[in-house]
Amino acid sequence: MIFPVGDSSPVQTLHHITHSRFLRHDTGSGEHPETPARLEVINLALGGCLDRLHLETIAPKSAPRTSLLRIHSENYLLRFEETALAGHSYLSHPDNQLCYETYEIALLSAGAGLAGITLAEETTGPIFCSVRPPGHHAEVSLALGFCFINNVAVAARYWQEHYNRRRIAIIDFDAHHGNGIQTAFEEDPEVFYISIHEHPTFSFPGTGFAEEFGTGPGWGATLNIPLLPGKGDNEVKEAFLRQITPALDRFQPEALLVAAGFDGHRLDDMSGLAYTTELFGWLGSTIAELAHRHCQGRLVSILEGGYHLETLGASVLQYCQGLTKK
Repeated sequence: MIFPVGDSSPVQTLHHITHSRFLRHDTGSGEHPETPARLEVINLALGGCLDRLHLETIAPKSAPRTSLLRIHSENYLLRFEETALAGHSYLSHPDNQLCYETYEIALLSAGAGLAGITLAEETTGPIFCSVRPPGHHAEVSLALGFCFINNVAVAARYWQEHYNRRRIAIIDFDAHHGNGIQTAFEEDPEVFYISIHEHPTFSFPGTGFAEEFGTGPGWGATLNIPLLPGKGDNEVKEAFLRQITPALDRFQPEALLVAAGFDGHRLDDMSGLAYTTELFGWLGSTIAELAHRHCQGRLVSILEGGYHLETLGASVLQYCQGLTKK
């Protein structure tokens, strides 16, 4: 595997939050795309570029149940735990494959975002959480799209309640709409959810139309930017210039979370989008600039999708290198 050659800018510290237990979330021996190899190629890519990134790897602790209950129902968490411990192969739908350890690993995955937030409050430098299972499709009481615990949503509430950062912005660039994040905050004016994704007419989960702005007091705190199949780098850059940056300028966030999905890559068959590897570097530098402009660099990125193993590592590396550019 060949990774792109970086520039000669000074080495920055990348705080990489991950855990070896994430590899033990077993999605079966079939053709399920959400596999341990996803994290293996990311670890290989980041670890192989120590000349350009000073890598500090940090192991998270499990998220406390109180944090999970700010997003998910008690009954759902009990059902999830019981399903895993009973040895069942999936929860709610065959897409949501699990194993005996999946419940505990999902708590650890959610805990990575909380560790990232604590780090963002105490130090400087980019923070990237390499986790599995992913989370942005998980609803209050429903596992969906490989997701069990909504890592980003749990992190947003934690940031508000433990550090009093009330105005939280979430940027989701996964190829699929983060229905679970939108549902969690659609009535909340203090959490601004921005998603750029493949048009729901053509893509799972069928939500995220441009006309979805939030509801009640949260109306206007949701921005969906659906892209037609085949759209790529130019459309994403235009969306940041014309829609996302002005919206964040108006919202003035105190902290920024990113649901970082890499399945919009042109070689990833989980979507019909046509992003290049280089776009993810641009996204990293652009989002880092927004974080420095609005919230003194308080920025935590959490892995969501990305399933084409030959490009996933290089795409994450590009993104993390972009994050180091101020």
